[in-house]
Amino acid sequence: MAQVLSGKKVSSDIKKQLKEDVLQLQAKYEGFQPGLAIVQVGDRDDSNVYIGQKLKSALEVGVKAQHIKLPRSSTQYDVLSCVEKLNSDVNVHGIIVQLPMESDNEIDAHLVTNSILQSKDVDGLHQDNAGRLSRGDLNSCILPCTPRGCMELIKRTGVEVKGKQAVVLGRSKIVGAPMHDLLLWNHATVTVCHSRTADLKAEVSKADIVVVGIGQPQLVQGDWIKPGAVVIDCGINSLPDSSKKSGYRLVGDVHYESAKEKASWITPVPGGVGPMTVAMLLLNTVDQARKAYEKLAISGPWNINYLTQDLKTPVPSDIDIAKSQIPKDISMLASEINLLKDEVDLYGKKKAKVSLKVLDRLRAQKDGRYVVVTGITPTPLGEGKSTTTVGLAQALGSQLKKNVFACVRQPSQGPTFGIKGGAAGGGYSQVIPMEEFNLHLTGDLHAITAANNLLAAAIEARMFHESSQSNAALFKRLVPTSKGAVRNFCPIQIRRLEKLGISERDPNALSQEDVQRFVRLDIDKSTITWQRVLDTNDRFLRGITVGKGPNEKGHERDTQFDITVASEIMAVLALTTSLADMRERLGRMVVASSKAGEPITADDLGVGGALTVLMKDTIRPNLMQTLEGTPVFVHAGPFANIAHGNSSIIADKIALKLVGEDGFVVTEAGFGADIGMEKFFNIKCRYSGLIPNAVVLVATIRALKMHGGGPTVVAGVPLPQAYTQENLDLLEQGCSNLVKQIENANKFGVPVVVAVNGFATDTQAEMELVQRIAREKGAFDAVICHHWAKGGLGAADLAAAVDKATEEPSNFKFLYDVKESIEKKIETIAKEIYGADGIELEPLAQEQIERYKKQGFNDLPVCMAKTHLSLSHKPELKGAPTGFVLPIREARASIGAGFIYPLVGTMSTMPGLPTRPCFYDIDIDPETEEILGLS
Repeated sequence: MAQVLSGKKVSSDIKKQLKEDVLQLQAKYEGFQPGLAIVQVGDRDDSNVYIGQKLKSALEVGVKAQHIKLPRSSTQYDVLSCVEKLNSDVNVHGIIVQLPMESDNEIDAHLVTNSILQSKDVDGLHQDNAGRLSRGDLNSCILPCTPRGCMELIKRTGVEVKGKQAVVLGRSKIVGAPMHDLLLWNHATVTVCHSRTADLKAEVSKADIVVVGIGQPQLVQGDWIKPGAVVIDCGINSLPDSSKKSGYRLVGDVHYESAKEKASWITPVPGGVGPMTVAMLLLNTVDQARKAYEKLAISGPWNINYLTQDLKTPVPSDIDIAKSQIPKDISMLASEINLLKDEVDLYGKKKAKVSLKVLDRLRAQKDGRYVVVTGITPTPLGEGKSTTTVGLAQALGSQLKKNVFACVRQPSQGPTFGIKGGAAGGGYSQVIPMEEFNLHLTGDLHAITAANNLLAAAIEARMFHESSQSNAALFKRLVPTSKGAVRNFCPIQIRRLEKLGISERDPNALSQEDVQRFVRLDIDKSTITWQRVLDTNDRFLRGITVGKGPNEKGHERDTQFDITVASEIMAVLALTTSLADMRERLGRMVVASSKAGEPITADDLGVGGALTVLMKDTIRPNLMQTLEGTPVFVHAGPFANIAHGNSSIIADKIALKLVGEDGFVVTEAGFGADIGMEKFFNIKCRYSGLIPNAVVLVATIRALKMHGGGPTVVAGVPLPQAYTQENLDLLEQGCSNLVKQIENANKFGVPVVVAVNGFATDTQAEMELVQRIAREKGAFDAVICHHWAKGGLGAADLAAAVDKATEEPSNFKFLYDVKESIEKKIETIAKEIYGADGIELEPLAQEQIERYKKQGFNDLPVCMAKTHLSLSHKPELKGAPTGFVLPIREARASIGAGFIYPLVGTMSTMPGLPTRPCFYDIDIDPETEEILGLS
């Protein structure tokens, strides 16, 4: 007499274990939630029953299941579109399409099941899964539910499959064919029989294991069964039975009563294989959720293809090197760094934007190590921060095989066509394609220009209309009646009502006083700080007069243009942490004060939402690559004087998740450590909440000599011998600047690695002197680098030093408490970072600071706007000057970005063009469309 192999009991045990597994995975991985989607076309009663069972069982084990019901009128396109959407949903780990589909239109079921992503095909019906199973690749495929359930039942008998004779009756794609493959690769000798087999009884009687799914009720009789065989009955058929209330009874393909007399184990019908199918569906879903989470929610080592470089001596021009390297398609790079297709929007073949959805997918991933590249006080000789940023990233990737991202600012087109040229790095350490990097990229700067100028237009228009209309007329136009003569405030107007403390929301119920307060911004023209912008160097836009048209007579106003990267909107982009945060920051940007001294914001003008619409795509960082094929985020490029001079928080956050806990993100701070690094720590890290692990402080021998009192450098004239011949005394004096910047970095509790960019004229004694002084004065290490000439290979020692430095604990701390007075914060930076004896506030600056305090802006961080060419306020003072008092001429505010910026001197926000701008050398080959002369 056979023992009954109860699928109900086994499936119950499996579901109980699955529930425990899900709870354990949720404890291990924050946010872990297996997701199953069941797509149904039509409304068949039997399908509704089956789906109901699956939904109930899913709920029991902790699988989040959704039932997507499409109408009978659905076309094949509708079903495929639904499946494709589920394929892209990272919260869905399993997809099944309930068959048969009940549609008024012809739908190819095979096409639909094969449209399901192979990794989400938890029914195991995709041709890729079937193919892998047939080859024996059991670890890389998803097993079909019914065959997997059958195998599980066989295993529960304790009978070893290996070496047994097995017969499978039926060759369907759902049961028979995959059952054959499963038994075969579990080392049974398998015979597949079907309705055309000559002598079924003879074949079945040889079997130690019989699996039946042939669709004929009670076909297999007891005398077919080999004594002691295991019988698995996958069939389910209904036979008329008047004794049953339903009028029928369910039977399998095996005659149960006679077969159980011969078999050792047998499954009943119902209650045998059926319950196992649902259990296996859930098991497959949880398995795929775990695999997806380990692969997609936790960053592992990248399978990245590094690009080799053909190093030449002497080193060719930057553009020749850039053109000699063929970049990978950005879609390939995105795949290598584990970005999903729906997280990447391609802009051509070599650049892309990356979705913020990555942050949600990788929310449980610990951040990588965070490294900021800064430099000594800049000199006309150049120090090579951008080149070092790229070179270090290349070295960490190609040499140390670490996951690494470089995060850099997007350059303005003004300097690209003006005097400075591009900013993609240099030599064999560049971001490519160079022309894409230095020109339009993905249009972020154009969007900032449009948003900025829309706000400028809104200011002028509001002043114009307020000057010519009564309160009633303004109110009527600002809050117009809609259909049915209904008048409502729009959402942005409700923001203004809240700001004014007006609780009434019925426009018709406002008092005359409240109407006046609502409609009258009463802008004081003399306090307007918002300028128009253009991403072109144009000195003749530094002062303009607007309102000269005949219809604007009497509304003339002197104003100016700034270059686009000087716009507060650029700073907002760089400091925002989400789209919602961007919306709030843009809305609270202060553009002027009212005549009563109240701040006027973009939201007061009704334009905050529209600005966000213009900026919605800019928030996604731009993905590019280095010469060696490592990833780069190019995102945001705020000024480093009137703003904080760092690339975006968003780019850094996404990169830190993508590289994983053992990876690196290398970002660059503008100007010297006293400006860009200080703002990186006190402003950027304060808003991001990110903890830096190391500072790379860049210097050159020749730049240090200039800080030691070396002669002036004139463009186009050979360098003085002081810079090309050994001069240890001059160099040692100049190291005072390096020492001060090391001290500055150490004040924040972060280890410092000095990177000395080597030149052929540097002597061994000079290099050793700088290394010794740096180490003695608090640097973790000091390394000579040659990444300009050798790419990643030339920065291998620097990469090793940074790797070692970031293993040390970061004792990061801010320099000041934001709740201190504005004056105190300015004084702290001046004394601690610049080495000043104190500060002197001019009357205008004191007046402005008092206004900001009154308006509630005291607790913002401070963003010092001073010359980058000296630690002091005087550009000619090199080294580490002391004994000076820092004069504060003005104090301005970027409330949306979130900082007060005191002006130490006059800051030009619109560069001019030189006598011979870079554009003289820039052209295009009309045949090949190759850009020429860009540098």
